[in-house]
Amino acid sequence: MTVHILDPLTDPRWAEFVERHESASVFHSVPWLEAIKRTYGYKPLVYTTTPPSAPLGNGIVLCEVHSWLTGRRIVSLPFSDHCEPLFDSEASSAVIGEEFHRAVKKGKWKYVEVRPQSEMAAFAGSAEQPPSVLHLLDISPPSEEIYKRAHKTCIRNAVKRADRAGIRYESGNSEQLLGIFYRLLIQTRRRHLVPPQPFEWFQNLSACLGNSLKVYIAYYNDQPVAGGVMIYHKKTVVFKYSASDESQSSLGGGVFLAWHAILEAKDAGLVCMDFGRTDLDNPGLIAYKERWGVKSSRLAYLRWSRQQNRHEASERSSGLLKRLVAVMPDSVLEATGRILYRHVG
Repeated sequence: MTVHILDPLTDPRWAEFVERHESASVFHSVPWLEAIKRTYGYKPLVYTTTPPSAPLGNGIVLCEVHSWLTGRRIVSLPFSDHCEPLFDSEASSAVIGEEFHRAVKKGKWKYVEVRPQSEMAAFAGSAEQPPSVLHLLDISPPSEEIYKRAHKTCIRNAVKRADRAGIRYESGNSEQLLGIFYRLLIQTRRRHLVPPQPFEWFQNLSACLGNSLKVYIAYYNDQPVAGGVMIYHKKTVVFKYSASDESQSSLGGGVFLAWHAILEAKDAGLVCMDFGRTDLDNPGLIAYKERWGVKSSRLAYLRWSRQQNRHEASERSSGLLKRLVAVMPDSVLEATGRILYRHVG
């Protein structure tokens, strides 16, 4: 077998392949890849064993990241919780894995990282990275059953509390809603001591995904208290980003939004809500997602690397950044995010 490389943004076979492949997610889609390229300048590419003249039978989509700060590498995919390699056989998997191994060994890339949704054995010299957890909620049952399965105190009572408080919400993909969400996001990311993603990222997602992207904003007394960004793809809605005003957290606005996003997705015929990945060192967030009745599974990334990660240096840099984020003005915080995320995909 020979490995071929194609451009998924210009080769129409990729969009057709993603549409028909049952394991393809929104993170494989052309609009998602286009938004990454527009915002961060990363070049998307697909490795496949299918010849150029034949319909695609397999492929793994990645992005080239060229950074003077973090090195030259390819990742499948930056800013994506998971991106299943769409192999059609163990042979194609092995051949492409060997190609990654050789490229890293020869110094072409600092590392290659893939982010499979399903648990798969490390192959062809790759090493498993520290695992996280993926949370998927089956929303195909009747809404009453989904509600009943949710945790009484943390979910159902929170929805009732928001209703009693007069919380209302609106959804859409207008520039105005994006702006409201982004202001909440700045607050939220500051609390977590990390910079926000650039606003251009959300603008490009909206432009590329169109009506497949929905921004949700919850209001209390006409003031925004919580927000979320959902992405529809095939039969799944991805709960990709959330933000809130911590001073109003007792109202239950975030839970209220998630519940109504589930109801809207059901009305649109979707059957799954992807609550995304959570690091194992965040047990509080894991517990919150599990209270919705999700199915949690192990999510482990695979990496081909020339050298061991330098955890100590990374931790020192992270600690310094957190101290700076705590005191940065909003304008500086936004600028830091615009610069930083070009290097960390």
